[in-house]
Amino acid sequence: MKPAAFDYVVAESIDAAVAALAAADGEAKILAGGQSLVPMLNFRLLRPTVLVDINRIPDLAFIEERPDDITIGALTRHYRLETSPIIAKHLPVIAEAMRHVAHLAIRNRGTIGGSLSHADPAAELPMLALLLDATLHVASSAGSSMVSARDFFLGPLAVDLAGDAMVTRITIPKLPPATGWGFGEVARRSGDFALAAATATLTSRDGMIAEARIAMTGIDETAKRASEAEALLNGRKLTNDLFEAAIAAVRAGVNPPTDLHASSDYRRHLVGVLAGRALADAWRRAGGEKP
Repeated sequence: MKPAAFDYVVAESIDAAVAALAAADGEAKILAGGQSLVPMLNFRLLRPTVLVDINRIPDLAFIEERPDDITIGALTRHYRLETSPIIAKHLPVIAEAMRHVAHLAIRNRGTIGGSLSHADPAAELPMLALLLDATLHVASSAGSSMVSARDFFLGPLAVDLAGDAMVTRITIPKLPPATGWGFGEVARRSGDFALAAATATLTSRDGMIAEARIAMTGIDETAKRASEAEALLNGRKLTNDLFEAAIAAVRAGVNPPTDLHASSDYRRHLVGVLAGRALADAWRRAGGEKP
């Protein structure tokens, strides 16, 4: 299939991109990596009147370490996240998760800003943004603004982003000392979207869980944090009973879809298994004692 006709604008700056989006009055789409957009255009699931190509905007593809956080440009490709020494050192869970994103050809083109703005409910990057308390920096005709990942994802393929706005960079705080991480995903074939995925970080202090974070994808209309399970774990010593209670809370807090790939019950069971593995790996990497 071929896309419906559209005008094509190459933006040379953020201001030019925002101006083109505003002029289209909500009928424009941004072309970054195009790995999700182009198939949707070809199937005519989207019919924008204008495509605004941002690939020539300078200084939107970078990974920068600062004292307390890592800042990532919106045009940074998945493969760069997978192979960056800065990411591997400070946010290794991202490097691990990127290996599960589609295939290498797609990771070479897909961008972090595009994936977050697309907000596929089975994608890895929205889940990681929630896990790591990311902040998204947005440019629009009204000026610059920031939105937390918790407030950004509104529903399937729906985000808090106006028609004249674009994500320019993402800021992720560095993990605290003595923090371990874990990640697990199940897909039918390598490169497929996840039937379910879970990721966790645990910060150890004096043998106790100082902070627990758990995020999941493929199990609801958006990626989610397992807030109830986190509350159970925070400030407590990890025991077998607490471990099992946290997994039960993970399962109780999701509303998985049933589709031709898997049933709701299977996804609910699966995310509990994956969350349990992620928690166990995170506690081991944090230096905690086995329960």
